[in-house]
Amino acid sequence: METLGKLRRRHLVKGESISAIARDTHLSRNTVRKYVAAAIDEPRYVRKRQPFPQLGPFRDTLVAWLERESQRPVRERRTAKRLFEALQQEGYGGGYDSVRRFVKRWKQAQRPAVTQAFVPLAFAPGAKYQFDWSHEVVELDGVIQTVKVAHFRLCYSRRPFVVAYPRETQEMVFDAHNRAFAAWGGVPLAGIYDNPKTVVDAILVGKERQFNRRFLALMNHFAVEPIACTPAAGWEKGQVENQVGTLREWLFTPRLQFAGFADLNDWLARRCQDLEQRLHPEQKDHTIGQLFEEERAVLRPFTAAFDGYVEHTLRVSSTCLVNYDRNRYSVPAAYAGKPVSLRAYAERIENRSGRCDPRRTPPLLRPRPVPL
Repeated sequence: METLGKLRRRHLVKGESISAIARDTHLSRNTVRKYVAAAIDEPRYVRKRQPFPQLGPFRDTLVAWLERESQRPVRERRTAKRLFEALQQEGYGGGYDSVRRFVKRWKQAQRPAVTQAFVPLAFAPGAKYQFDWSHEVVELDGVIQTVKVAHFRLCYSRRPFVVAYPRETQEMVFDAHNRAFAAWGGVPLAGIYDNPKTVVDAILVGKERQFNRRFLALMNHFAVEPIACTPAAGWEKGQVENQVGTLREWLFTPRLQFAGFADLNDWLARRCQDLEQRLHPEQKDHTIGQLFEEERAVLRPFTAAFDGYVEHTLRVSSTCLVNYDRNRYSVPAAYAGKPVSLRAYAERIENRSGRCDPRRTPPLLRPRPVPL
């Protein structure tokens, strides 16, 4: 900084020429001219090209390794440190920094140019919610197992709701919506989803989707508009995507231990209420609970739960058993050898064929399955 000031004063105040200053200071005339002409805070030197003198004979080898590594799964690829160690075994005598810089430049050159733009999304109260699944590891009745957790998130207030199930079947999707809307005390106008088979039967052009008929029955029951995301565009429901990772840290770490799904889901519901005390991520002068009360006032009333079953027509064996979902269930003897209509709910299975007198044959199947 002191030298820079001397150069400017000698030329601008004392009137010395650029050549005279360059000869006296042993700097190039271009350097003196640059510093004199520009009112910069301090001199900066940016190298346009970083040489790799020691790496030169090994560049082809390193490039071949990098091309092979790029074909492997991400977790199995060697880091720049491992590649540096392998080059040393080949006779490389240079430093690690040259290898690191070369690997970084090579990877940047392989990346496609970014052509997409992202616009921050804003949501009105009661307008939309987002839905997604996550897989979490818990201990239920002494058995460590992976459960599927349905995540809901109100887009305006950020109020979450989560509920756990053994699987991601459609009847569990229906049950999760009933629980979420009941917990919120109302229904938003629209929901944002991925494209799972329980929701979408076919992905058409653009945003056009062929939604599953039973899922549409759920949406029609609550008068909710379903919105499907573009494939591989998780930012379109970024709030619930972030919630999955956040709640995994807040709620499922360390590993939860409960007697069963009922106790686990009761605890998760209470924890979602506790999270209302946290500050809103955007309106930091309000809590999530305060904005949720504002949003709940404009939600449409939750009047009745959806009859969330998935129906299957199956034939009963001569031993009065019916196969469903890799289990055998016993049914009344009057159904032997006949087709029956089963309705699978999230927590039970019902026989709805109506072939027997309901006063003599209870409609519910026996709850204890016989494994195949």
